Order: sequence, then C-alpha cells, then structure tokens
Amino acid sequence: MAAPPNFEEGQSTYRPPRFNGQYYGWWKTRMHDFIMVEDSELWDVICDGPFVSMKTIGEPAVTVPKCRKEYSDTDRKSIEKNFRAKKILVFGIGLDKYNRISVCQYAKEILEALQTAH
Repeated sequence: MAAPPNFEEGQSTYRPPRFNGQYYGWWKTRMHDFIMVEDSELWDVICDGPFVSMKTIGEPAVTVPKCRKEYSDTDRKSIEKNFRAKKILVFGIGLDKYNRISVCQYAKEILEALQTAH
C-alpha cells in the first residue's frame, strides 16, 4: 500500500497519529498501536465501553450504578481510563472531524462514530 499523501518522515512517538479524513484503516491501526504502548487497558475501554461502578441494593437485590461520592480509589482509576482513551482519540483528529464526535461521552462512541463515517 502506498503511503498516504500527508505521511511525514519521523512522526512523533509522543503524539497520537493524526486523522485527516482519509485512510481510516491505516490511521486506526496506527492509533491502536499508539494506545497499546500507552496502556493496553485503554484499548479494552475503547472496544468494550467504559467501566461503570455498580452496587447492590434492596431486597430482592438490584444492581445500580454508584454515585460519584461512593467511588473507591479503584473505581476512580478504572473510570479514568475512559477519559484517557477519549483524550488520545480527540487529540488524534482535526477540528473538521471534532464536530462529528463532540457529543460522544465515551471513547467507544468516538471510534464507532469515526468508523461509521469512514
């Protein structure tokens, strides 16, 4: 496969690959690798959706999401992963694509919106 026209020699290993609206498959592969190096659990969050901290209440037992003030340190660290993944994805797209994903709350929604569009 020929390199996309905006390919630049020596791209940064500190910044996520930039998606310009073309070559989505190529960008997704590079983004996957970039994210896996940062934290492999981030890619799980993107593919499977964010962690939701739950608790059991009542009789019969019903499982409901915890309130923010009920989060443990472990819950907070797990929830933070969605925001880290979301940040990397947002930094990897241009302003023209940002409007398409600006309403997305979760990293999984961002990737799905881009995949549907491209």
